[in-house]
Amino acid sequence: MESFPKSALARVEEMSKAAAAEPARAVSFQGAPGANSHLAALEMDPDCLPLPCFSFEDAIDAVKEGRAARAVIPIENSLHGRVADIHFLLPESGLSIIGEHFMRIRHCLMAKHADAKLTTAMSHPQALGQCRHYLRAHGITPIAYADTAAAAAYVADSDDEGAAAVAPPIAASIYGLEMIQEGIEDDDRNTTRFVVLSREPATYASDEGTLMTTFIFEVKNIPAALYKAMGGFATNGINMTKLESYQNGASFSATEFYADIEGAPGDAAVDRALEELRFHCNKVRLLGTYKQERKRG
Repeated sequence: MESFPKSALARVEEMSKAAAAEPARAVSFQGAPGANSHLAALEMDPDCLPLPCFSFEDAIDAVKEGRAARAVIPIENSLHGRVADIHFLLPESGLSIIGEHFMRIRHCLMAKHADAKLTTAMSHPQALGQCRHYLRAHGITPIAYADTAAAAAYVADSDDEGAAAVAPPIAASIYGLEMIQEGIEDDDRNTTRFVVLSREPATYASDEGTLMTTFIFEVKNIPAALYKAMGGFATNGINMTKLESYQNGASFSATEFYADIEGAPGDAAVDRALEELRFHCNKVRLLGTYKQERKRG
């Protein structure tokens, strides 16, 4: 808790006590009160008890340790790409993805005084990247901070009259800041996709709508390995909605991939595609099956 700015600590303590009293209702998130992940948790479940955590790892640990029933983690943004490295964070945690949530992101510029000459804006690097055109046009220097709402709390504690924060509008009311400009994001279609994590995997009936399955895999270090690994999804008519490569470790011996598909294990076509995938890979690890919240394409 000491890692949050002073203005945020009282609210963090209050929310943590409420979550500790009813951990079955608690949803952990990365950030100070008023962060976008806080809002996402409330959109997902208005009756939940949001539990602020300083890092993504802390939010995941809260679920692993039973202090929260679920965690809400942002994984990708429509303007700025990857947010949390879920393919690194999730596999060793023992948690499963049980849901997804898409949230329209609205960034606001806020400061201690509305008439101040602003020289800097502090926020999470993703938020700053999503507002770079506005900040450049107004001669404001971006400064990276742990998260959006904590940046607002930091500005509230600061004596620098030229300091501003880029944060959700709720942060201005929480920390007593003046709203300078609303909606400064570069694209009004700015959307972040969150995943919901739990200790237990979700189970769904076949008639509950479109399901998504997320997994990671490492292809064998041979020519055309990825092409062959993907063949099973094409021949079985499985729609792969996301495929992202990454390197795990420093050996560069084999590339690993993060993927989302429409469908779930137990479906004959999905099972055949995954069986073929395993044949061409060193490892395949399922991260979760969950309801599709937004149709792809």
